Amino acid sequence: MKILAKLLVAIVVVCSIAACNDTETYADKKETEKKAIAQFISDSSITVISEEQFETQGYTTDISKNEYVLFADDGVYMQIVNAGCGEKIKSGETVTMLCRFREYNIEEDTVTIYNDDNYFARSADNISVTKTSGSYTASFISGWFSSSYSTTTVPTGWLIPLDYIKIGRPSGDDEDVARVKLILPHGQVGTTVASTYVYPYFYTISYERGI
Repeated sequence: MKILAKLLVAIVVVCSIAACNDTETYADKKETEKKAIAQFISDSSITVISEEQFETQGYTTDISKNEYVLFADDGVYMQIVNAGCGEKIKSGETVTMLCRFREYNIEEDTVTIYNDDNYFARSADNISVTKTSGSYTASFISGWFSSSYSTTTVPTGWLIPLDYIKIGRPSGDDEDVARVKLILPHGQVGTTVASTYVYPYFYTISYERGI
């Protein structure tokens, strides 16, 4: 009986150790996220430039070199595909933005939600944005992102481009809306899914001033 008891104790200890080893910590998940982003950058042949170089280039990214600027404090990578037409959002101003986007889960290698194809042509997400003393606050009024994630909170990373693009409405064939590409770590996305699983995302987004 003593031998059997000792055997049972040993089995419990082994199972407990195995369970602990199978439990991924938040630090483990962040490391996995970091590696996934690095692999995505490598696979996409992205050239990363510093904020200093970005400033030297007049706050532009060279698309021919597939440049993305890294905002080191936020862990956000941004490429400006088109700086847009019209004007930047002024301090003290509240505007409605129409955003069309495609969300890609980098770690899971899959497109999750989008509203940027012909089927959703009239279904841009509506966002209210206010600029106050150089910072932005925003919330979804309606749209696919907010309904999919049951939130009115706009991803923080979506607001980073606003200092560098114009939010207007094209008035001719020679004008276009602002378009950017973003690589966002989970904290800059902010959805329950991103935060729970520590998923990084890649976004292509257009920004247009609402009526």
